Amino acid sequence: MNIILVPGFWLDASSWSEVTPPLIEAGHAVHPLTLPGLEGQDAPRAGIGLRTHIDAVVSVVDGIDGQVVLVGHSGGGAIIHGVVDARPDRVVRAVYVDSGPLGEGGVINDELPADGEEIPLPPWDVFDDADLTDLDDALRKDFRQRAIPQPRRVACDQQTLRNERRYDVPATVIACEFPSAMLVEWIAQDHPYVAELGRIRDVEYVDLPTGHWPQFTKPAELGAAILTAVERNG
Repeated sequence: MNIILVPGFWLDASSWSEVTPPLIEAGHAVHPLTLPGLEGQDAPRAGIGLRTHIDAVVSVVDGIDGQVVLVGHSGGGAIIHGVVDARPDRVVRAVYVDSGPLGEGGVINDELPADGEEIPLPPWDVFDDADLTDLDDALRKDFRQRAIPQPRRVACDQQTLRNERRYDVPATVIACEFPSAMLVEWIAQDHPYVAELGRIRDVEYVDLPTGHWPQFTKPAELGAAILTAVERNG
């Protein structure tokens, strides 16, 4: 299976390096991505929006023979959902890592502090304690050293969706900060945060208790969880 890995904000393809070994060992073709504007500290970020990132991943899907599994971490969840909407026949499963599908008109996070056309990794006190669970001082130092400013518009642009066949693509949610039972409860309560997730017809939940960056805090466990999700589709 071709597995496309889409990182969250401030991260490039290398952020998946400790997650991919079990996927590769199982014989899967792994495609960790660096999205436009995140090629390096000096990469141009003006004019790069949410649709730019969705289109970049669609292009990767179009360049691969056969079906794919999409994996999106954090803001990458919104991106892979846009790809599912664009290519529902090509995606056999969408895996949301401490994230979920972003519905029509939603934005990823328009409250992050921007500096012009980019959003640098904020100070740690901007994040909730739950975000930072298991992210010790050494991991925080490594994260900050590798962090690349995020194109501002990716965080602020509204999601645009067109194809209701996206709801037919099976999904796996790997729940880290919040237990999956809480997500299921929110769906039952029609909470707007999970409205789009609640419309997907086939969703499985996997609990991986840790903070918002399991690729750093529990990479082996994350790799195993992704592998299990992928192998549900043969």
